[in-house]
Formats: sequence, structure tokens, C-alpha cells
Amino acid sequence: MSHALPTAASRAAATCIPSTAPVSPVSSLRRPLADHRKLYETLLQPSPSADARKRAAQFVERLLVMTRDQASALPENSQDLHKWMAGSASRVTDDYARYLSHRKAGAPRSYFPARSHALHFLKAAAPTKLVDGSWLYGVLQFAGNPRMGPLLRTYIEELGAGDPKQNHVALYQQLLAQQGLQMEATHDDDALYIQGLTQLALGWNADTFLPEIIGFNLGYEQLPLHLLITAYELNELGIDPYYFTLHITVDNHGTGHARAACDAVQALMPRHGDAKSFWNRVRAGFLLGDAGVSTTDMIGRFDPAEEVLRIFQSKCAAGLGMHSDYCRIGGRTVNQWLSQPADMPHFLEAMISAGWIRHGEAHDVSRFWRLLQGDHAEMSGVFSSYELQVIHDWIRGDGLADGAPWFHDTSPMGPTRRPSFRALQRARQRAAESSSAETNAAHKHHAAGDPDLPAFVEQLAALQGTARRDALVAAMSPAEHWTPVGLHATRLFLREAFAA
Repeated sequence: MSHALPTAASRAAATCIPSTAPVSPVSSLRRPLADHRKLYETLLQPSPSADARKRAAQFVERLLVMTRDQASALPENSQDLHKWMAGSASRVTDDYARYLSHRKAGAPRSYFPARSHALHFLKAAAPTKLVDGSWLYGVLQFAGNPRMGPLLRTYIEELGAGDPKQNHVALYQQLLAQQGLQMEATHDDDALYIQGLTQLALGWNADTFLPEIIGFNLGYEQLPLHLLITAYELNELGIDPYYFTLHITVDNHGTGHARAACDAVQALMPRHGDAKSFWNRVRAGFLLGDAGVSTTDMIGRFDPAEEVLRIFQSKCAAGLGMHSDYCRIGGRTVNQWLSQPADMPHFLEAMISAGWIRHGEAHDVSRFWRLLQGDHAEMSGVFSSYELQVIHDWIRGDGLADGAPWFHDTSPMGPTRRPSFRALQRARQRAAESSSAETNAAHKHHAAGDPDLPAFVEQLAALQGTARRDALVAAMSPAEHWTPVGLHATRLFLREAFAA
């Protein structure tokens, strides 16, 4: 891995096993900057306008046109779905076994050579993960149809059945917060919003695209190899893998979402209409799961030197004029350097030449790092936790392979080795007094101080029948299901819609 100052495209992710991920048939989809992001943010509102939903439907239609000539991995006959699912799962587990064998033989991590690399992936995936399950939102309107059972069950489980500790979006929000990535979840890279936009667009247009939603769900709920490797390597790096391990279990092909997705196809295949046409639309929807930037592409985009340069350029506007002129680096003051963001590569080179940054050595040997962290760090708070991790790893060069965090981890495991996330949690649990009261109060804690919940409960008390059901469904939208109101609505919906 190169840690020189960036002059070329980002390094591709190293893998110890051949990649089985297909090339995205719509990975080249591009529109003007912020176009996809703008529609994504519009749809991520409690009640998007009719015009926004229409534009979302047009977006889906464009995707379908772009993918209509692509080959599908699905069998020609829908009756072979369960056999296809079992074969796909078997191939993934075989590939994962080879991965584990390579790792046990001493191979390095395949996806995340450094902790900063893993954090970069978590923030790049955020626009997709923060709308997890949204493609199924529209099926709530069909809750009275027993043939919709597998799809409804999947959406309710994506929402954690109203439990904040199991709601997928809430879990990812928590993961971002744990790693200090809340401010990093918004991107200038418009392509990162394409997959999330696809899911939202389907969810808000279920009347138009139900067969395509069934097909999208069929593909998206199958267990991919990258999920297994991601969970394994995050755990190694001391980063909570639960969001990913949860998907490994709930997506299993025995009783999980992968099986439910196949069951949904069988349950909803037309008995009186054109089954062939319906199946073709399901197959078309299956391909939409490849829209945008794939997981392996997100991983492959990262290079520490490129990211350090981006971070320094992003600080120019805020830092300009904030420095005194008594210190010169490379013959220029810091303010002069910051006035020209394009000169940041030369600025970094000048700091290396002047000894402010000492590549390939411990991070705290560098004078620049001591400005960022320490008892008298004059630049404390200038860089986010994520940015500090990137700088920390870049300074250390090949030393980043140990996956160490930039901060000192006060681990009860002791200083001799950095524990995995799970080992660390077990040790902390043993060291702390157990508190069942905290566990039992999880729902109350999540809702504490929220001004919307009492108002929503009061609103529901005045509603009955269809109006009450509509209010619950509205609160279970992608914009709100993870909030105290949405979680409360999910629990009520589950109790009332499926009551005998």
C-alpha cells in the first residue's frame, strides 16, 4: 500500500480470495452533482409530495430501461427459486470458508487494512444503510392481504418490531455515533445516494412497481459474501459488528429474509393473470439491487493519502486567517497555504520536509500530531474523530496494519494486545456491575424527552378505523420509523394489524 502523497487514483482493495461480486450494470449511472442526493433527501421526508413521488417513479423507470438487456442470475423458472437460493448460499459459505482459511494461514485483512479504511466504508455506506428496508414501506397498505405476509414480516423485522435495539436504521445510527461519524454521513459524492434513492423510490411507489419490489427484495435479502467478511474484520478492528451480524442471521436461507423473499414470489405469482409477464418484472426488479456504488467499490475507493488530502482541503476555508504568521513552513505562512486549497499536496510535503510530520514512525513522534492531541494540543477539536483516525494511520505508514485507534483504549484486557470488539465487550461486562434496570428501561430511555411522542399518542386516541391505521403507517415511513413515534407506531401496528 502506498502512503505517499496522492497523485493518482485510489488504490483498489486488496483481497486474499477472488471477488465474486458482479459488475454493477448501472454503476455508470451519473447525473449532475446533488441531483440524486436532492431527490433522496426529498423522499426521506414524512410525506413527500405527489410530484416528488412521480419523479421517483421516473427515476425507477430510467433504471429499468438501463438494465433491461442485462443478464439475470435468477433461474428462468420461478419454481426453481428455492433451489437457486440454496445454491447461492452454498457458494457464499464456501467462499467464506476459503477466506477464513487464508486468514488462519496468516493472510492480512482483505477489506480493511486499517481502522480508517473501515470507518471510511461505514460513512460511505450510510446513505444506503440509513434507509434500510425502505423498498418495502409501500406494502403496508396491503396489510389486509394474507398473500403479502412474507413481505410484511420482512418490513416489520427491518423495523425491529418496534424495538430500538433491533431497528436496523437505529442500529446504524448508533454505530455511526459510536465511531464519531454522525457528521460524516452526508456526502458530496452523488453516486453514493443512488442505491438509497432506488430503495426509497420503490417504497413510495408500491402501487406502480410491486413486481419489481418483490424482485428487488429477492436479490437484496440474499446473504452476500461481503457481509460476512465485513462483520469479521470490523470485529477484529474493535468496531461493533452487530449491525452486520444481525443481517447475517436474519437473512439466512432457512427461516430468514432470504427464504421469505422466495416465499413472497411464490405467494404472489398470478393465478389468473399473466404469470410470465409478472415473473419478467420480478427479474427486472432483481437487477436494481446493483444500482449505484457497490460495497466492494466503496471499499476499493479508499486510499489514506487521498483521504488526508481531501480532509486538509476541506479545512482551508475554516482555518484561513486563524493562524498567526510567525511560523513559516516551506517559506510560506500557514494562512498563505490555506488560501490555496489546490496547494495542499505541497503543504503536506513541506510539513514532511520540515519534520512536522515524520512518516513511518509512531504518530506521536510527529510535532503536527502533538498539536492535535495531548495535554497542550493547540489544535484540539479542529479535526473530527474520523479525520484524526485517517491522519493517524497515514502518518504511521505501514504501521497502520495493526488497526490501532487514534485514541488510547483503556481496555480491561490489558495493554499487551488490542482485543476484538466482542472480547472487549465481554471484559467490560465482567468488570461492570450488571444492571437489569437499564435493560428493562431501554424503550423509555430511547423516548425520553422526545416532544413528538405524547402528541402522537394524543392524536391516535382521537382516531379509529382506517384513519388510525393510516396514522400508524405514516409514522412507519423511512423518515420516521426509527424515532420514538415510529417505534411506538410499529408496535401498535403489529398488535392491531395482525390481531386475530
